[in-house]
Amino acid sequence: MPGILAGSAVHFVNRLLARENWARVRLTPFAGQTLCVVAGAVTVPVSVAGSGLLAGSDGASPAAVTVVLPPDWPLRAITDRASIFGLARISGAVDFAEALGFVMRNLRWDIESDLAGLIGDVAAYRVVRESRRLAAWHREMAKRLSLNVVEYLVEEKPAIARRPDLEGFYAAVDALREDCARLERRLQQAGQR
Repeated sequence: MPGILAGSAVHFVNRLLARENWARVRLTPFAGQTLCVVAGAVTVPVSVAGSGLLAGSDGASPAAVTVVLPPDWPLRAITDRASIFGLARISGAVDFAEALGFVMRNLRWDIESDLAGLIGDVAAYRVVRESRRLAAWHREMAKRLSLNVVEYLVEEKPAIARRPDLEGFYAAVDALREDCARLERRLQQAGQR
């Protein structure tokens, strides 16, 4: 299964690269070099072909660059793609890693264009528009749900302390500490008499 997913990912990235000459030009100097992407338990070795496209690799040659994706990368791929490479650990050849990072940060999928080829321009525009609305609605509902859960845990069934309560507690602890220090000094003075 991981091999099928890796092959699909390489195919998808190659579709994006095929449309963007600047990206292939940026990767061409690194033809023959291998990139190893580690996503959890799955390791995907990929090499750069002479055309600037990617090709699956057998993993026999050592990786020039290794990218270890954060554990929550699938969720980030949907919600905040830009943060994936910010949290990824990248090691290896600096120039190759920089070129890969630049290409991946700036490569965009024009989903509307791909859909237009299947269902027509107007329908593709409407599907993408409604998908964006639906995604925005889901984000808003998730935000509201999280705020409601926090309010419940703070107000209804106090499992989380509110900031004013914590500040009051800290002030009371400080006052108690000062009172104990004063009492200790008095006891020492009384013992010395």
